[in-house]
Amino acid sequence: MEAKLIALGVETFKIALLLALPGLLTGMFLGLAVSIFQATTQINEMTLSFIPKIIGVVIVIVLTMPWMLNSMIDFSTNVFNLIPTFVE
Repeated sequence: MEAKLIALGVETFKIALLLALPGLLTGMFLGLAVSIFQATTQINEMTLSFIPKIIGVVIVIVLTMPWMLNSMIDFSTNVFNLIPTFVE
């Protein structure tokens, strides 16, 4: 019983990390690119660092939304199917 709960918790963290990864990586790489651009051109505009990251993350989330929804549906179906095994 405890092993099943621990496995479910681990699976929950895995799916959360997997779903957050595309947006986080996009924000990180765009932030790095904008920082390098700002350092080379010596433009220190604060909004220049936020707008490309926001647009990039929104685009990536929109493009990966079908995959994210399928992953969440599969995980939720799995959790609902496991409910009878936890009830004694």
